Amino acid sequence: MRTLVLPLLVLLAVPLEAQTQAERPVALDAGPVPQAGQPRNVVLMIADGFGPASATLGRAAKGAPLALDSVLVGAVETSAADGRVTDSAASATAYACGTKTYRGAIAVDTTGAPCRTVLEAAEARGMATGLVTTTRITHATPAAFAAHTADRDEEAAIARQMAASGVDLLFGGGAPLFTGQADAASADAAPLAEAMAADGWAVALDRAGYDALVALPAAAFLARSHLAYEIDRDETDQPSLAEMTEKALGLLAAEAGERGFFLVVEGSRIDHAAQRNDPAALLGDVLAYDRAVAAALAWAAQDGSTLVVSTADHETGGLTLGRDDVAFWDPAPLLRATASFEVMAARIGAGDDPAETIRQALGYDALPEGAADVFRDAVAARDPGALLPLLEALASEPAGVGWTTKNHTGGDVGLYAWGPGADRFRGAMPNDAVGRSLFAVLGLEAARAGR
Repeated sequence: MRTLVLPLLVLLAVPLEAQTQAERPVALDAGPVPQAGQPRNVVLMIADGFGPASATLGRAAKGAPLALDSVLVGAVETSAADGRVTDSAASATAYACGTKTYRGAIAVDTTGAPCRTVLEAAEARGMATGLVTTTRITHATPAAFAAHTADRDEEAAIARQMAASGVDLLFGGGAPLFTGQADAASADAAPLAEAMAADGWAVALDRAGYDALVALPAAAFLARSHLAYEIDRDETDQPSLAEMTEKALGLLAAEAGERGFFLVVEGSRIDHAAQRNDPAALLGDVLAYDRAVAAALAWAAQDGSTLVVSTADHETGGLTLGRDDVAFWDPAPLLRATASFEVMAARIGAGDDPAETIRQALGYDALPEGAADVFRDAVAARDPGALLPLLEALASEPAGVGWTTKNHTGGDVGLYAWGPGADRFRGAMPNDAVGRSLFAVLGLEAARAGR
């Protein structure tokens, strides 16, 4: 497959002096000095699957520093208790509880005992709390702050626990787990949304309902599963991560007042794009996450008593900037793409011509010779797996980006912090130490949940 696309890469391999402005190094600001003190509010932002190469890619595509750049303070080691390469459940539990645990664990320790989360500790002190994500709200990262299960796949149980957890705000996907439409013939499919509404929740299931939310407790379940990749998002159907972040901040601040709030915001689908080795979808979600960070930092700067911390649960995909022994990469070809691999597959599955669908979605004037036949033959043979190697090559090689895996990797991820208490988040920190610092900066104590 590679030989069909590599000539395009050679044609694009231009000398350094001819590279685009976006590819040249960007002069970064030194950033504000981390502040001491105790914040009233804490916003923890987690970019699932986001590693250093993703930040470089986003900055180059933007042609300017990321919002994250000015608040970079260190790096996070992400291992789990049972392996150097973690998953989102174990890493989110480290952030939520301040303890390392096994992969797949949702806020339980290595013995299976529940561990008290910083969100639960904040609630116990009277703070308002919220969870915002672009995956199902019951997915591993948000779940680790408001539920306790031995296995991350127990999402029906997680939904029930979330509904009863005392959290004030839930924005994300996974509607069937709350509306009784889940694929289960048991109590797991009970209509939790009805019970939540009876308890005083405002529950939204579409964009209009989301826009109408004006007070807490509030929940918006805006997709059957995950929300759309940013590259595919219809703004009339789903809000952006930045919009959800701003709305959550406003609602929580109005509810909490001087009691303060604790908010978790996850940019989730960076991980999914990286697992599929889909560089354009990854880039779109990296930039969407950075816009959400910018919104949180702007809100915090105006408020004056809010700490914003950003990191990732792990890196995914082993993204490389440069590939195939060619010293070149350029984000410009990725900016021509108009759809994710996921949407391309859906269109082809609905009967659209595979070659034309892929050509248009990746922004090619014409596909390399032989590619169209490979796509059509794979669809005719009902072998979608045969599409993937060529699809990855067509998307990645012109930009000069590569991948080492379709899974998670074990490298350190960035640590970013700004606001009162940011001095507690500096240098190289393991993920559980970041979690313990979240407790400490709020004057809270980690302990067993007792349930």
